[in-house]
Amino acid sequence: MGLTEGRGPRTLWNNPAQIIRALAPDHPVMAFAPSVLRATARRFLDGFPGLVTYAVKANPDESVIRALCDEGVGGFDVASPWEIDWIGRLAPGAARHYHNPVRARAEICHALAAGIRSWSVDSHSELDKLFAELPAGGHEIAVRFKLPVGGAAYDFGSKFGALPELAAALLRSVADRGHLPSLTFHPGTQCTDPQAWRAYIQTAARIAAAAGVRPRRLNLGGGFPSHRVAAVAPDLPAIFACIRETHHAAFSEHAPELVCEPGRGLCADAFSLIARVKALRDGRDVFLNDGVYGGLTELPLIGNLDRIEVLTPQGTVRRGRVRPRPVFGPTCDSVDRLPGELPLPATLREGDYVIFHGAGAYSTVTNTRFNGFGQVSHLTVRTVS
Repeated sequence: MGLTEGRGPRTLWNNPAQIIRALAPDHPVMAFAPSVLRATARRFLDGFPGLVTYAVKANPDESVIRALCDEGVGGFDVASPWEIDWIGRLAPGAARHYHNPVRARAEICHALAAGIRSWSVDSHSELDKLFAELPAGGHEIAVRFKLPVGGAAYDFGSKFGALPELAAALLRSVADRGHLPSLTFHPGTQCTDPQAWRAYIQTAARIAAAAGVRPRRLNLGGGFPSHRVAAVAPDLPAIFACIRETHHAAFSEHAPELVCEPGRGLCADAFSLIARVKALRDGRDVFLNDGVYGGLTELPLIGNLDRIEVLTPQGTVRRGRVRPRPVFGPTCDSVDRLPGELPLPATLREGDYVIFHGAGAYSTVTNTRFNGFGQVSHLTVRTVS
């Protein structure tokens, strides 16, 4: 793994520029700033009016999990037997919510043996499957519902979630079987509009009323945005304020406890991906040593990260006029291209480094070794800027 740090003492670099100056890496580097992760976790813990859990799928790196636990994050959204066992080893005292709504029977049995007691469903068939395996009563089962609301980069409701009428029937069934009825939703990834949470919380209250059930908890899922666009930082306080106000107004004295399960919103901004320009074809097309089969997998799905910095091999920032350029990854597949064009310095040269700030979510876990590329080093920095 080249420069990747092992389990021994880690070198703590000041920032990505210092890594470039000292090591001139030829393979991509993922620079992790634990201090940034801890600060983001603190914003959630101080601002969100309920239990903060972390969606492990976004970045299951051991250093991420340990830093979150140290900061006080007390629960994790686990979506597979592997994640259940991984968190069970790293954070044995933490809550684990198995909120993947579709599971094989063997996965349910594995989770039960591991001590899981919190589940989600979005259909009669999956609820019946869960009922068949669970012991009588006492497990929390959160019914996942969906709405056609905007404000997100892409819609999680296209795969998961029951419409409100079905959700009410499922919630009633959970209560009738003696389990702990809860509700959950996901407003969509990179959701920046506080009104999306307002619509979902109000609908949750209507679902509960239709079912004649008082939910134990309302899990607001993920969707909390990271800082992807340089000019627009996410307004988490506005989102938290909207959640708090709507929760109280919609449920009054019968308000369920709140839970959130951010993934991207917690981990993304604590990482910067350092890629190198391997070729500048005819002065126009940029070829990087990383692309959509590596740490930049998500960009064609939700758009480019424009928090970009370009440094020379000496670690100095290239400034001045920018020029939109097509950007390709290193593989021989024509799909390996970032969407649109990136504004990069007109003075860009082969051998320069392009740093994508805020690249910590869905980047390390989706990296492949397609075409023999994909070697990534993981180094620790004081700050990603």
